Amino acid sequence: MPSTVESLFWISLCAVLAPLVAGAIFRRKVPEVVLLLFFGVLIGPNVFDLAVTGEAIDALRQLGLGMLFLLAGYEIEVEELVGRGGRRALWTWLACLALALGAVGALGLVEAVHSEVAVAIALTTTALGALLPILKDSGLLPTRFGGTLMHHSAYGELGPIVAMALLLGTRGPLRSALVRSGFVLLVLAVHRFSHQLAKEGSRVLHLVRLGAETSGQTQVRLVMFLLVTLGATAAAFDLDSVLGAFAAGVVLRRLLPAGHEGLEVKLTGLAFGFLIPIFFVTSGMAIDPEAVVEEPQVLLLFVAMILVIRGGSVFVATKRMREDGRAVFDTRSSAAMALFASTGLPIIVAVTSVAVSAGHMTQTNASVLVAGGALTVLVCPLLAQHMLGQNRPLRTRPAAGSEA
Repeated sequence: MPSTVESLFWISLCAVLAPLVAGAIFRRKVPEVVLLLFFGVLIGPNVFDLAVTGEAIDALRQLGLGMLFLLAGYEIEVEELVGRGGRRALWTWLACLALALGAVGALGLVEAVHSEVAVAIALTTTALGALLPILKDSGLLPTRFGGTLMHHSAYGELGPIVAMALLLGTRGPLRSALVRSGFVLLVLAVHRFSHQLAKEGSRVLHLVRLGAETSGQTQVRLVMFLLVTLGATAAAFDLDSVLGAFAAGVVLRRLLPAGHEGLEVKLTGLAFGFLIPIFFVTSGMAIDPEAVVEEPQVLLLFVAMILVIRGGSVFVATKRMREDGRAVFDTRSSAAMALFASTGLPIIVAVTSVAVSAGHMTQTNASVLVAGGALTVLVCPLLAQHMLGQNRPLRTRPAAGSEA
């Protein structure tokens, strides 16, 4: 069995090769995330068995997952989520969940699908964390199109996280809701305490600023402390650590409403340079190619259901958007939005992990679903970018709370 050091070497090599191969061979047309997963499959125990996930690497993997969702939460403007565009995205996600539960429930009656609730939740997700680098690199993030997609993506991650806590827990819906409410109150308390420390004139704030550009890197350390604290708090409440990471990102955005370029550069370097690649490579290591090959019809059915349920709902919602009596997006842009919204992976990994741990899903079925999520990451953004072509909607985002 490979040692931890050997495993970390191969994982690090995959992290380095992925962007080089993406640029040199595929000309950045294949998302780096897909290559990280593919290389993870190759070095994993199901193919060449060059690397394994032990306790130490699993800790790095969880930090990578946490950073992915912290950055996702940081990109979200809370004021926009409660505005008209945000409310539309919320209702769209709730419609997705209802459709998914109905469709998977019907398939469950004929025993075509097992672990119906977990599969239904997986069908409603949008991989905001995976889409962020794509949107940034393509210049879509600050546009009207990017803002609307961020709304749908935010609820496409936040909604499944909440659904996981309520529907996949062992406490029952009522107790889960109470526990989640307690966690929210603690998050608000953390935000309040942090806000007090960050007030202008605060001695602590002065010390943080002094250490920002020194070897102390106080700002980065505080962000990591916030991430670990809320992740550990979520675990103490028996909630998925993803919820804590997402909350950490939202708290950080509330503390820095105008953003902080220096801190963002450092966090992006730490996250995408080290921790997040580890998460995706190790996720690929968990995929069993043999299981995927043996059940191709399940894989294709799962991907098709994502496109119809999640993509179809977002397509209808964006196609119906109006501004001054005119459609905000044409059919081509709405279809591209639907394809982007159908991109799912991190939550699919999280949902299947929880279902497998609870004994509701086999590792074989989990491998197929994760492979399906990886397929959406490979295909959907490529098709969406191709559909947008040179006629990208480059209007900047409207003000928070407006139609977006």
